[in-house]
Amino acid sequence: MSVSKAQMKATAKYEKLNYDNIRLRVKKGKRDIIKAYAESKGESVNGFINRVIDEAMEKEQ
Repeated sequence: MSVSKAQMKATAKYEKLNYDNIRLRVKKGKRDIIKAYAESKGESVNGFINRVIDEAMEKEQ
């Protein structure tokens, strides 16, 4: 099932209004390790990184 141009435009607009982007750089090969780990826990890489950040910030409070 393909996505229409209108749907892609609507999604881009929603994301622009509701999310910030952060660029993350890791050493070669580490991305695959992070992805495999996240998937082994049933998470996306984005979900994993957000969860770890939230947990670290909560721990500091």
